[in-house]
Amino acid sequence: MLNVLKKWYDRNFHDEEAIILLLILIVSAAIIIGFGGILTPVIAALVLAFLLQGIVAQLEALRLPHLAAVSLSSAILVVSLVVGFIVLMPLALDQLSNLVQELPSLLVLIQERLSLLPELYPTFISQAQVQEWTDMLNRELGGFGQSVLSFSVSKIPNLFSFIIYLILVPVLVFFFLKDKTLLLNWFGGMLPNERPLLTRIWIEMNDQMANYVRGKAIEMFIIGVASYIVFAWFGLNYAALLAILVGVSVIIPYIGAFIVTLPVLLVAFLQWGWGADFIWVMAVYFVIQGLDGNALVPLLFSEAVNLHPVAILLAILFFGGIWGLWGVFFAIPLATLIKAVLNAWPNIRDELPSTVDS
Repeated sequence: MLNVLKKWYDRNFHDEEAIILLLILIVSAAIIIGFGGILTPVIAALVLAFLLQGIVAQLEALRLPHLAAVSLSSAILVVSLVVGFIVLMPLALDQLSNLVQELPSLLVLIQERLSLLPELYPTFISQAQVQEWTDMLNRELGGFGQSVLSFSVSKIPNLFSFIIYLILVPVLVFFFLKDKTLLLNWFGGMLPNERPLLTRIWIEMNDQMANYVRGKAIEMFIIGVASYIVFAWFGLNYAALLAILVGVSVIIPYIGAFIVTLPVLLVAFLQWGWGADFIWVMAVYFVIQGLDGNALVPLLFSEAVNLHPVAILLAILFFGGIWGLWGVFFAIPLATLIKAVLNAWPNIRDELPSTVDS
């Protein structure tokens, strides 16, 4: 048994870089799991820095000095955050408040709709089933209202912390962009001078992460805006709130689109029933979802994310379970990192052909 373990160790950890890479992965995972909540502003700033570094590169290509390009990109970020918090957040919170207040009337409307089903489909649906569904909806929607109220009281950070985060994150983004080379050189100084494996993985993951973050931001914006235009055009209730949910849902591949469809379908059905407006708004909504999955995602990400759907779903479950929302957001890049590490991992068998040739 010891000989088997020794052969496995010699085969996979004969290279100094392999051991260093393993230590980096273990330490990074421990920091994220143990201090992920504390480091939330730093992680958010890193995501935004990846998002903006493309803008910085484009501005520098126009022969704008590095500091000016970083300053202009940071100003764009601050303006976007201010507009989002001044325009979008109050609108979404107002519609969420209206939704919670209207839950009792929505329950009554749902019961009325369900009570008609036994008459329409007596062979498949009984009155007892309708009563069971009604009781379940009363419990679930009642719990939803209580969850929203408790969330608003106990989960939202106090105003002081919120203001600190709102100032701290853009400042961190500015310095991450301004001193990117300095920070990378400082970190690289702690690694061996000769590190082809680490360099290859870093270059691949840097490009992957930047493309993924920018692509997701663009996808969220396009899908959210398109959904809001459709919902507002048809006069759907809670259009802004639902559009934000649809935009955010693209963070979770496959599962997000299915989950967010349920509230859109429910709100549209309660508002119009099986009328023409319901059919039209759902048809256009499914067209948006279809274009997102079959046109927009391939266009934005190209071959950058070459993972099997099963691997993506497993990554969402695993990283989301240990890291919450950030784990869900970074599930695909982290899965891609694992794939890149496994593909690049030094192995004695990889060196055999060169040894034989020599």
